[in-house]
Amino acid sequence: MKATFAAGCFWHVEDLLSKTKGVKSTQVGYIGGQLLNPTYEEVCTDKTGHAEAVEVEYNPDEISYETLLDVFWNNHNPTTLNRQGHDVGIQYRSVIFYHNDEQKEIAEKSKQKLDKSGQYDRPVVTEIVSTPIFYKAEEYHQKYFEKHGFS
Repeated sequence: MKATFAAGCFWHVEDLLSKTKGVKSTQVGYIGGQLLNPTYEEVCTDKTGHAEAVEVEYNPDEISYETLLDVFWNNHNPTTLNRQGHDVGIQYRSVIFYHNDEQKEIAEKSKQKLDKSGQYDRPVVTEIVSTPIFYKAEEYHQKYFEKHGFS
């Protein structure tokens, strides 16, 4: 099964998810913008509308979608609009891209639960949208931390 998340710079998110039991593979890319086949340089202009995202292939017998959502929620700040830490721009927004109605329902309930939990002083701004075309990022971005010894 597939899951797709945007939570700031895709290098960290991919590294984290790739080490999660039940995740078979990950790839980073660009999603949710207007430009066809965008490059990293184009996405960084903050004018294409794309988010840096991670597409996850997972085994639902080993990890649930709910557990993947927990990893997503617990490893970024879902209350900051178009930013994570020092990274600022629409490409760093928080988004759950659902692949089917079941994922949509689970994601919406999960977001509502987090919002009502009192964990944050501000509302959760994470978008929950249907998965548009995912454009795989350039090869040098794939498994970036692994390639550069940051894992």
